[in-house]
Amino acid sequence: MKILILIAVLSLTAITISAQNTSVYTNLDEKSCKTLESNPDEGGSYLGECRGVGGYKLQVLEGDLRQSVNVIDGRGKKTELNLWRIGGGGFSSLGEKAEWRMKGKTPVALIVRYNVSVDPEDVSKTMSYLVVVKIAKNSVCVTDTLKPTRSHNMEARRAADKAVTRPCRASN
Repeated sequence: MKILILIAVLSLTAITISAQNTSVYTNLDEKSCKTLESNPDEGGSYLGECRGVGGYKLQVLEGDLRQSVNVIDGRGKKTELNLWRIGGGGFSSLGEKAEWRMKGKTPVALIVRYNVSVDPEDVSKTMSYLVVVKIAKNSVCVTDTLKPTRSHNMEARRAADKAVTRPCRASN
C-alpha cells in the first residue's frame, strides 16, 4: 500500500513539474534586431524588429528618448503596448531582454523591464518596472506593472503565469 501511495505522489509531482512554465529570452538591443527605420535627427527615432517565439515578433520603438514595444503575432497583427504611459511618461528605456513565459512551445506571457526617469532634472534617477503582458489567442495586452521589490523577478513570473486569467489594464 505504501508503495502505491509513493508511486501516486511521485506521478503527481512529475505532472506538476512538467506543467510548469519555462522562460525563453529575446534580445532587444539594436545589434540583435533588424532595423526597419532610423532617424538620428531631432531627438532621434528608431523602429526595430526582434525575433520572438512561437511565431511572435517584437517591435522596439524609440522616439524623443522614450521607448516602447509592440507585439506582432504569427498572422502579422500588431498590438501596441504603449509603455510610455507608465511612470508618468518620463524618458524611458527597455531592458536588454524580454522574457517569454512558455507553456511547452506556446508563449503565454511576456515580461519586459521598463526603466523610467522619475526626475526631469536628473534623468539618471529611474524606476525599473517589470511589465507583464498576456499572450492569448485573441488577446495581447498589459495585465500588470510591477514596481521594484526584493523579489521583483519572481513576482513578475508568478504574475505572468497567471496573466491568461487576468483582465487587460485599461491604462498604464
